Amino acid sequence: MWLVTFFLLYSLRKAHAEDVGTSLYFVNDSIQQVTFSSTVGVVIPCPAAGSPSAVLRWYLATGDDIYDVPHIRHVHVNGTLQLYPFSPSAFNSFIHDNDYFCTAENSAGKIRSPNIRVKAVFREPYTVRVEDQRSMRGNVAVFKCLIPSSVQEYVSVVSWEKDTVSIIPENRFFITSYGGLYISDVQKEDALSTYRCITKHKYSGETRQSNGARLSVSDPAESIPTMLDSFQSREVSAGRPVELPCIASGYPNPAVRWIKDGRPLPTDSRWTKRITGLSISELRVEDSGTYICEVTNTFGSAEVTGTLTVIDPLRVTLTPKKLKTGIGSTVILSCALSGSPEYLIRWYRNTDLVVVDDYISIRGISNETLLITAAQKSHSGAYQCFATRKSQTAQDFSIIMLEDGTPRIVSSFSEKVVNPGEQFSLMCAAKGAPPPTVTWALDDEPIPRDSGHRTNQYTMSDGTTVSHMNVTSPQIKDGGVYRCTARNSVGSAEYQARINVRGPPSIRAMKNITAVAGRDTFINCRVIGYPYYSIKWYKDSLLLPDNHRQVVFENGTLKLMDVQKGMDEGEYLCSVLIQPQLSISQSVHVTVKVPPLIQPFEFPPASIGQLLYIPCVVSSGDMPIHITWRKDGHVILSGSGVTIESKEFMSSLQISSVSLKHNGNYTCIASNDAATVSRERQLIVRVPPRFVVQPNNQDGIYGKAGVLNCSVDGYPPPKVMWKHAKGSGNPQQYHPIPLTGRIQILPNSSLLIRHVLEEDIGYYLCQASNGVGTDISKSMFLTVKIPAMITSHPNTTIAIKGQTKELNCTARGERPIIIRWEKGDTVIDPDRNMRYAITTKDNGDEVISTLKLKPADRGDSVFFSCHAINSYGEDRGLIQLTVQEPPDPPELEIREVKARSMNLRWTQRFDGNSIITGFDIEYKNKSDSWDFKQSTRNISPTINQANIVDLHPASVYSIRMYSFNKIGRSEPSKELTVSTEEAAPDGPPMDVTLQPMTSQSIQVTWKAPKKELQNGVIRGYQIGYRENSPGSNGQYSIVEMKATGDSEVYTLDNLKKFAQYGVVVQAFNRAGTGPSSSEINATTLEDVPSQPPENVRAISITSDVAVISWSEPPRSTLNGVLKGYRVIFWSLYMDGEWGEMQNITTTRERVELRGMEKFTNYSVQVLAYTQAGDGVRSSVLYIQTKEDIPGPPAGIKAVPSSASSVVVSWLPPAKPNGIIRKYTIFCSSPGSGQPAPSEYETSPDQLFYRIAHLNRGQQYMLWVAAVTSAGRGNISEKVTIEPAGKAPAKIISFGGTVTTPWMKDVRLPCNSVGEPVPAIKWTKDSEDSAIPVTVDGHRLIQTNGTLVLRSVKAEDSGYYTCTATNTWGFDTIIINLLVQVPPDQPRLTVSKTSASSITLAWIPGDNGGSSIRGFVLQYSVDNSEEWKDVFISSSERSFKLESLKCGTWYKVKLAAKNSVGAGRISEIIEAKTHGREPSFSKDQHLFTHINSTHARLNLQGWSSGGCPITAIVLEYRPKGNWVWQSLRTNSSSEVFLTELREATWYELRMKACNSAGCGNESAQFATLDYDGSTIPPIKSAQGEGDDVKKLFTIACPVILATLGVALLFIIRKKRKEKRLKRLRDAKSLAEMLISKNNRSFDTPVKGPPQGPRLHIDIPRVQLLIEDKEGIKQLGDDKATIPVTDTEFSQAVNPQSFCTGVSLHHPALIQNTGPLIDMSDIRPGTNPVSRKSVKSAHSTRNRYSSQWTLTKCQASTPARTLTSDWRTVGSQHGITVTESDSYSASLSQDTDKGRNSMVSTESASSTYEELARAYEHAKLEEQLQHAKFEITECFISDSSSDQMTTGTTDNADSMTSMSTPSEPGICRFTASPPKPQDSERGKSVAVPIPHRASKSDYCNLPLYAKSEAFFRKPGSEPCPVVPPREASIRGLARAYPAPARHLTLEPGAKPLGLPPPAPAATTLPQRTLPMPSTTSAPAPTTSAAPAPAATEPPAAERGPSHSKVGGSRDSLLEMSTSGVGRSQKQGAGAYSKSYTLV
Repeated sequence: MWLVTFFLLYSLRKAHAEDVGTSLYFVNDSIQQVTFSSTVGVVIPCPAAGSPSAVLRWYLATGDDIYDVPHIRHVHVNGTLQLYPFSPSAFNSFIHDNDYFCTAENSAGKIRSPNIRVKAVFREPYTVRVEDQRSMRGNVAVFKCLIPSSVQEYVSVVSWEKDTVSIIPENRFFITSYGGLYISDVQKEDALSTYRCITKHKYSGETRQSNGARLSVSDPAESIPTMLDSFQSREVSAGRPVELPCIASGYPNPAVRWIKDGRPLPTDSRWTKRITGLSISELRVEDSGTYICEVTNTFGSAEVTGTLTVIDPLRVTLTPKKLKTGIGSTVILSCALSGSPEYLIRWYRNTDLVVVDDYISIRGISNETLLITAAQKSHSGAYQCFATRKSQTAQDFSIIMLEDGTPRIVSSFSEKVVNPGEQFSLMCAAKGAPPPTVTWALDDEPIPRDSGHRTNQYTMSDGTTVSHMNVTSPQIKDGGVYRCTARNSVGSAEYQARINVRGPPSIRAMKNITAVAGRDTFINCRVIGYPYYSIKWYKDSLLLPDNHRQVVFENGTLKLMDVQKGMDEGEYLCSVLIQPQLSISQSVHVTVKVPPLIQPFEFPPASIGQLLYIPCVVSSGDMPIHITWRKDGHVILSGSGVTIESKEFMSSLQISSVSLKHNGNYTCIASNDAATVSRERQLIVRVPPRFVVQPNNQDGIYGKAGVLNCSVDGYPPPKVMWKHAKGSGNPQQYHPIPLTGRIQILPNSSLLIRHVLEEDIGYYLCQASNGVGTDISKSMFLTVKIPAMITSHPNTTIAIKGQTKELNCTARGERPIIIRWEKGDTVIDPDRNMRYAITTKDNGDEVISTLKLKPADRGDSVFFSCHAINSYGEDRGLIQLTVQEPPDPPELEIREVKARSMNLRWTQRFDGNSIITGFDIEYKNKSDSWDFKQSTRNISPTINQANIVDLHPASVYSIRMYSFNKIGRSEPSKELTVSTEEAAPDGPPMDVTLQPMTSQSIQVTWKAPKKELQNGVIRGYQIGYRENSPGSNGQYSIVEMKATGDSEVYTLDNLKKFAQYGVVVQAFNRAGTGPSSSEINATTLEDVPSQPPENVRAISITSDVAVISWSEPPRSTLNGVLKGYRVIFWSLYMDGEWGEMQNITTTRERVELRGMEKFTNYSVQVLAYTQAGDGVRSSVLYIQTKEDIPGPPAGIKAVPSSASSVVVSWLPPAKPNGIIRKYTIFCSSPGSGQPAPSEYETSPDQLFYRIAHLNRGQQYMLWVAAVTSAGRGNISEKVTIEPAGKAPAKIISFGGTVTTPWMKDVRLPCNSVGEPVPAIKWTKDSEDSAIPVTVDGHRLIQTNGTLVLRSVKAEDSGYYTCTATNTWGFDTIIINLLVQVPPDQPRLTVSKTSASSITLAWIPGDNGGSSIRGFVLQYSVDNSEEWKDVFISSSERSFKLESLKCGTWYKVKLAAKNSVGAGRISEIIEAKTHGREPSFSKDQHLFTHINSTHARLNLQGWSSGGCPITAIVLEYRPKGNWVWQSLRTNSSSEVFLTELREATWYELRMKACNSAGCGNESAQFATLDYDGSTIPPIKSAQGEGDDVKKLFTIACPVILATLGVALLFIIRKKRKEKRLKRLRDAKSLAEMLISKNNRSFDTPVKGPPQGPRLHIDIPRVQLLIEDKEGIKQLGDDKATIPVTDTEFSQAVNPQSFCTGVSLHHPALIQNTGPLIDMSDIRPGTNPVSRKSVKSAHSTRNRYSSQWTLTKCQASTPARTLTSDWRTVGSQHGITVTESDSYSASLSQDTDKGRNSMVSTESASSTYEELARAYEHAKLEEQLQHAKFEITECFISDSSSDQMTTGTTDNADSMTSMSTPSEPGICRFTASPPKPQDSERGKSVAVPIPHRASKSDYCNLPLYAKSEAFFRKPGSEPCPVVPPREASIRGLARAYPAPARHLTLEPGAKPLGLPPPAPAATTLPQRTLPMPSTTSAPAPTTSAAPAPAATEPPAAERGPSHSKVGGSRDSLLEMSTSGVGRSQKQGAGAYSKSYTLV
């Protein structure tokens, strides 16, 4: 079953494919308009086609088929229409401007395309213009390109230019879709440009450029909105975008609001509001509506209204697309349309308009339905539905095929057997036209529709009707013959087959049958049930078949073919054999009916007017029979000359008079009960031809269509032939006219000549014939009239400007001919314009007209036209005249200027109508004349830009340009002046020299490059340097510096030591860096080695010899030429003290140390040294010498203890040389005769021994020796003792010095012997008295006399005396107790600063009795409390802190460490690395260039302050604006401010930052106007509300600030009044101090008295007393220094000089007054005060008082030897310390006043210090002959406090610098009187150098002893115990111990000092003990100065009455007693000491 179904569907598909094999279609039916250029032509393919190939034809829209016109129009064989290029004179509107359509025809039908508008466009003169526009700044400007309406359809805007540069739509420029140019946010600079539009012709490709239009920009002025661009009504196709322009000007800028149909615009992403208007994308029909654009500002509004109509393109769908149906069926075609309404529908059949008739009707509101009823064969064809709406046309077509539509069965079912209940389905498919309907029958009876029998039916796309019969539960009764019948209006078809259902067979009742004679009849035996054996038919008992017309099928069906009435009518019996012996039967009667039979008949030939009789006879058929007649399908009724007579079996047709209307097809129809039959025949009526319209002579117009009328009729229709005889004479012979596309015979027989030619003149004959009668003919004569035609004219011609030019135009045609000349659209009238002359002459049949131009002008470069006119037409000839002339000069512009080249661009505005052949460019230096020009010639005309090269940088050039064509050269262009950019210098710096300055610096000097090679302003230089040593990478390091002049100096720092460097120098300017100089090499100076020797080893050889060995340091660290090595070693004693430091120099790498102390620990260091000095020491190496025999005991005593015993005591050896194992005591009696002494041994811990059993009165000699493992050592001194009966008190303990760390318990032994037991008394020396030691919790005297001091302190130091007394005598020992304390605080100073380092120097304080082991340096950033520690060796006196931040303040403090511990921390000093915050130089121009929108800033004016600038922040805003615009840059050269407003004032503020801080700078500038002019400040217009807000915003802060300032002013005024009062008090004190100057000195003065100079420096209270006859040093805080005149009485060589001693003391600055720092002062710079005071350091000590005593030889340079003193905390007394900073300077201080400045804040805070100065001034005798005055005071609240500190430079240790104009300054000036006696001061005070005595040397500290100056060759060792005979006081004087506080007397023996160095030599500062008069003079020239590297003693032990530091006794009392002693000794005039309280 399924296979059958599949086969059926496949056959249906195949049939459908065959049906569609013939078709028509459109290739492209969207072509509806073709526009082409006359110079190009066009080819139009036919949009329609067909399969099989269709015949393609072209027609005019009028229906006329077209013909070929030679060289004008041609239709190709493939149906392509081609129009050839043509001249304007050949234009024909019928050809070149008409509607065409194309048809395609094949067997399927004929279709036509929509009308195609074909239009030729030929070249016409036109210009495009742009008008100047106006706009306000900030508004919008609109430029429109004005295109003439005649070409507007074909010309479009392709681009806009601004100053010859194409505008790219972005930012502020917009180009609309319709070609408008919008400029938003108009700026003044927009007025400087010209604007042009560029157009392009769509078809000719021709481009045009408009004139240049300008924009006038005005300042904003309040105005109502004015529409600049708007829209009207528009129609746009759906799916496309549209732009509705709406833009207005006004101020303030108007706001735009859009409304659609009275409502705001809906929210849709397709709607975009732009500055150009409203843009809608992807239009929809619903977007149609009324749009309103409202523009509004505060002064008014405006609106524009327009309608947008969105057209949905027409789309036509015609259904059905293809219909094949039968004749007589009904056809319905439906034309469905979509798109916009208001369309018109037209119907076509085979390209002909459908005409409504009886069969065809057009229905529907829009005629969208075509109905054909009873369709005939003639209705077949292609039907088209055309819908037209304005210019839109759409169509669709359908192919209707009408054929014999009698149904036929195309597929059916087959016979089958089924079981009861087994479902089966039967299928029957039929085709027909119209599609048939299928019905089902079972055994000739309709099948009832019930649940068991269901049918369905459907029609396939090809018209096939398919029907299914479904039987769901078949029963026996459902078996039988099934028949399907297909019927339609045309006929029917059927098919049958048996379906057997198993079951008992039976036969249904059978109905009688009626059969039609002559046809086939089927008789079914209605058997049901199955199986059965056979079915047989019988008739008249005869088994059928019994003849050839009978057939019995297996299924039991009987077929009777060609039924005959007599033979086949009767009873038929069906017999079914159901069992072998059992049959069943049923009979049926067949009745036969006979149909009518019409005998043939024919119509005889007939002529008009004849009689006609035609009979129709039925020869057979059952009666009754009915006969009718029809003509052409219509029933014929009697009448109008036609009569019908009917009889029983016959009917006749009678026509009384035949006419043409009787022509047609006549049908006779006969019918009875059996059938209906017909017979058709045609009647033809013949008529001879005759003329309806006869031809007549007529005129034809050349080139036009002509119709020669000739109309005939007749039947058959006559055949018309036209013949032609040429010539105007008598016709001789006619020839048939060939029918072509140009000549055709119209349907009415007229002759159509579509294009009359001259050759068509002559006689024409119209001849007609149809075979009836004779032919007819008629002749006529055609005269061809020639219309006026231009036969010759130049299309283009050329004239030379200034010359005469003639234009000729030749015409022909019928006379008279008038020729008119036009220029453009204007008729030329020679009478009005004398430049033109027109002449006309005949030349045969032609007329020649000449237009003469006298002379030709540029304005004549247009189209001229000559018009020829006569009675039959007119023609025009276009002549394009090009007037050539030399071109206009190019418009030259500079696009880019570089250093050596510039890029020019030019625009050739007018080429002189001649091709530009080249350009010349000339240029010269601006200062030269054009005679010295340089040229670039013959530049190609194809380029419009060029580069001029080989220019000189930074030069000014003049440039001009010429253009050339073949006519000549243009005038020069406008001269441009151009400055070339700077270029990198072409020459290197000159005269480069290198000078090594230090071991790490080289000074480079050079001169600028040659002027002509600088190529601009030299901005600076790059110095490249590299190390040329082996192993270096060879890369240059670059440093940069700014140029300062023609000669430059730069010092390269941080170089490698003693390394060769190559140096090159390059100059640079703004453009870049020039060539480098030749590399020059130099080597840095030698330096000390930076690493110690390696592999240092020490081996002890003997007890006093050690060998030290090492290896050389790495070569790279020598930093010079190795000169040798130095071994430094010193001993480390058991008590922790260090021995003398010694050194040995050698060139070898091994040294033997001899003479070392035995069994002693030594520290050893080795260093290498170069010419520059000693290098780094190696790490300390420890070694111990070997043991040796010990030295003698340091002391021995023997005392009698009884009559038979003595006690001997001793001290351990000073040099034990090992571990003491025991002591041996020797006792011998010289008088006893014993040869050997007695020996006694004792343990090493016992230092006394009692020897008993001696003889009384006998002398004994005792001595002691120590024993080590090496043996017995040297014996002690021998003492002689005699036992005695009396035992006076003796002390066996020893005196001397005891050293102990503080806070320890100390035992001072005082063991005594005697009888009775001695009494022990301890005293302690205090000044001139001895104070008994009292026993308390701190002091304890044990029974054995030992004094125990618990937790000793510094004040416990001193001389203790133990006295033992009994009745027989007393004994005394003196013990000097030295308590070691932590070292005193060092005095820390700053010696040098750089950008990244601070070099510190310090003077150690008192070492506390123990040598200093090292220093701890701590530093931190000033605003931080995070301290960093640095550990420094004890030998260092300076240190360099490196890698510090530039320009940053640091806090530094220092503490020393000794064996006791760390001492007090020094004062915190503050120092600042070099560099300050950036500052802007006023000498630099900030703005290098300003125009209307940009400003270029030169940031090179920012000085870095010595620290690299990390960032520069620029903020700028228009004046009056609140918002700052920020710009951040790291560049320090140039920066651009862009997008500025033109003609606007701006505020600018800059902030440049580095690590030191930020510097600020502000400025104002104004942009230029659009024309480059400067402007005054512009006040922007604002609304009232804005003004009020702005006023309120400004007023509030101003009012608050004013109140704050007023309040601050009141407060500060009160403070100022207080300060002024204090200042007045201070001034009064100072004046009182100054006025005390008239007392004389105690000692007469040689020469006139000279006054001292007093310098008061507030707040530092610096007193400077200079007396030419004497010198005093006055200390602060009750320090006392007695000085005698003899100190300056030493003889010196005649070249005398001034020598002085300075003393500094600090004033304690309280919390008032600013903190003044001295650490950042460099020579030659003004010091800067620091105002930032932190509470944590509000109390600071400053070295702020200076006392200088100077005595000078007149008229000699002065030297100053300076020593710095300071106070110790808040304690009384002055501490003398050493300093490593020193200076000697040549000056004339004697004749100069000294100035100082202070702030009023500080001045008021130093009132008490001035009071101290005043108290000191009471010593009137010291202040004689001085003159003092206070010169001026500047009092202000913002003070500038400045101070400097001493450095190692040649300057005073304390100076002050200022200018009197600074606010907050008081200047005190003290001036001494001028010298009056040149002989004054013959003696000069100088230090007296001498060799130290033994006692001096012994009391020097260890590090001073190592100095060679103090060492005495061969000197004896220092004694340990002074001689016994010395008194207690003498012992104190002879063996001084170091003291921290000192009073010197004249009798004190001084230490020696080196003599002063020459004037240029820097002398070391040292504390000076004043020499006594007994010192021997030494010549000053003999002794060399001590090396600066070694430090003098910090303090020396004074006399016994010196004040001990820390004592609470009155210092005033001390000084009084001291002065008293000095005077008693008669020590001179200045032996008094003074005290400052």
